[in-house]
Parts: sequence; structure tokens; C-alpha cells
Amino acid sequence: MFKRLAPKRRALKGLCIALFTFATMQLTAFTAQAQEWVEGEHYDVISPEIRGASDKIEVTEFFWYGCGHCYNFEPQVVQWKKSLPDDVVVTGSPAMWNALMEIHAKAFYAAEVLGVLDKVHMPLFQAINVDRKRLASEEELADLFAANGVSREDFSKAYNSFGVGSQVRQANSRARAAKITGTPEMMVAGKYRISTRKAGGQANMLKLAEFLIDKERTARGSAAL
Repeated sequence: MFKRLAPKRRALKGLCIALFTFATMQLTAFTAQAQEWVEGEHYDVISPEIRGASDKIEVTEFFWYGCGHCYNFEPQVVQWKKSLPDDVVVTGSPAMWNALMEIHAKAFYAAEVLGVLDKVHMPLFQAINVDRKRLASEEELADLFAANGVSREDFSKAYNSFGVGSQVRQANSRARAAKITGTPEMMVAGKYRISTRKAGGQANMLKLAEFLIDKERTARGSAAL
């Protein structure tokens, strides 16, 4: 009887060892993943912190319509936003280092004021990056907005409004305060800056943003206790 049971016991012991090894490997992998992102190596801390306008965890996407990398990144961001919980809000913030970028920033905020950003956001990207249009003037932009159902008069009124001008200035100040050096880049909770180079690619930017969102959520939870 002993001799007949021994192989089964040895098999059971082997199975237990295998399960323990697998569990240990999974725990190690999880721990490694949790420690994957390192401050200074994969992302930077913004100091002083930039105060946001929402009680939610704000993720800011710094972009330029004329940036090919931003054009490729935007569909990923659109899909990513759909998976985010209700305590997170994602906002676009145009970067501007020259007059042309400022013109495009005014187009972005004019679209927001008119409530047509969903209609013209990707067409603006496509016009510059695919159709090779510079969109370097109010007239060219008015044509694009008109082609997407916005009257030229309404566009010009919004484009030249005090409110849009104020938002453009705020966006410029925000990018400078965050020390943005390229596009696309992201900012989480006004505390952390993510670049494509440090994150290791656009897909990693979103994974890193999720890590920092969780980090901020934990910090807020601890502060509330």
C-alpha cells in the first residue's frame, strides 16, 4: 500500500511546489510592475505644484496641431479617456512657442467656446498633418470651421474674443510652469510631468499616467483620514 501511494504523494508534493513557485513568480512580477516607474527616470515632479481648476484628478495633455506625434497620439488618448473612472478628467492644453502655434491654440479654444471641439479637433490635426495645410491665418481656419458646420461669422467672433485670448495666455503660462519642452507631453494633478522620451513611448505615457493617477488618489485618500 505504501509503495503504491508514494508516487501519488510525490506528485502532490510536486504540484504544491509548482503552485508555490507560480504564486511567488506572480507576486514578484506584480511587485516589479508596481516599482516599474521611477521618479526622475521615467517622470518628473513639477515644483511648485500647479493648482488645477477641478476637484477631480486632472490629466493635462500638452499638444500642437502641427505635431505629427500628437496626431498619432490623439486617437490613443481618445480611447484611453473612455476607460477612466469618474474621479479623473482629461483636458487638452495647446503648447505654443511661436506665432503659428498661438494661432492654432486660438482655434482650439474657439472650438471649445463654440461647443464644436468634437467636430473640428481631429479635422484640424488632419488638415495640417495629412493634407499639408499650414492653417496659418484666421481665414484658413474659418474655412475649416465652415466646412464642419460653423459659420465664419461665429468662428471669427469666438476666435477674436477676450475669453479665447485669456485662455490662450493661461495655456502658455501653464506650459511654462510645467516646463514642457516638447509635444506630446502630459501632466498629472499638476504635480507630475510625463514625456514620450522618459516614459519610453506613447503607450507607456498612458500606463505611467494611470500609475500617477493611482498615486494621487492614494495621497488624497491618506490626506482625508
